[in-house]
Amino acid sequence: MMSKKNINRNVAMFVAGVTLAATLASCGGETPTATTTPAATGAAPTAAAPAASNLSGNVTIDGSSTVAPLSKAVAEDFAKASPGVKVPVGTSGTGGGFKKFCAGDTDISNASRPIKKAEEEECKKNGVEFVEIPVAIDGLTVVVNKENTWAKCLTVAELKTMWSPDAQGKITNWNQIRPDFPDTKLALLGPGADSGTFDYFTEAINGKSKVSRTDFQPSEDDNIIVKGVQGDKGGLGFFGVAYYEENAATLTALEIDGGAGCVAPTSENINTGKYSPLSRPLLIYIKKKAYDRPETKAFVDFYIANQSKLAKEVGYVALPSAADALIAERIKTGKTGSTFHDAKAGTPIIDLLK
Repeated sequence: MMSKKNINRNVAMFVAGVTLAATLASCGGETPTATTTPAATGAAPTAAAPAASNLSGNVTIDGSSTVAPLSKAVAEDFAKASPGVKVPVGTSGTGGGFKKFCAGDTDISNASRPIKKAEEEECKKNGVEFVEIPVAIDGLTVVVNKENTWAKCLTVAELKTMWSPDAQGKITNWNQIRPDFPDTKLALLGPGADSGTFDYFTEAINGKSKVSRTDFQPSEDDNIIVKGVQGDKGGLGFFGVAYYEENAATLTALEIDGGAGCVAPTSENINTGKYSPLSRPLLIYIKKKAYDRPETKAFVDFYIANQSKLAKEVGYVALPSAADALIAERIKTGKTGSTFHDAKAGTPIIDLLK
């Protein structure tokens, strides 16, 4: 089966890429490199950072399957300039990725949700300092079968009726969600419990991550969720907007009413946070000691400089231009640790950067 990244890189997507950057300057006044870089000057990179062709080594990445297509695209293009550097990208899920990262086993962790306080504390306990870099904006997209002609928009309260722990074994038909919906069996599908997508969705809808009914079909493979919804008239699932776009011909995306009316998961609505509460940041976490190695520094600098172009290819959403100055300030101050873990689900990225 073709990977998400390979599919997305061969299909023109509707959304723009993200130009984001972050510093990897260390704490305590120490600097990871004596060379002048965009991070050192406080200016956001605007062009591809050159990667020295004589570099060698390994840069290990694991974590979110949602962020993996972007990291794989970056690794693929980076390899053209630095073939001696190997950049394997694993997909053990956001939670699984942080376990490896905070144990010191990986250099970079892909994450489809911000790091949790407990995970940050685990990193600290193990001496793993990190820099948190948002790399794109995503909108979790709720999809139904094409034969579903009754559901066009669902409120957050209706989604909670479907997905709350109290719904387990009780909410089994569509007419229990809304009386004018048909008496059709409700078939729920979603990411597994180690997925950052699952965490973000359950926090946004049910008020707390991992608090959900468990009698649904879970899978870390979005293809399985797609096929499940495609094969069941009463099916409903959710995943990132990029993967919906790849399957838009065979699935219907629902509008979501977060309290201000029905809103579709379009590029503009996700970017501004209007698609609330299911707009979310996608991030990478870089181990500071790994960044001190020249091959990791070259890869990360390349990642930052090429995010806009490559994020577009894999279908994620751009930050507004107003974010540039805020990103430059982050670069200049050299902040380590997380500024995202306490953010409320659906908070606009521009507010988080402030």
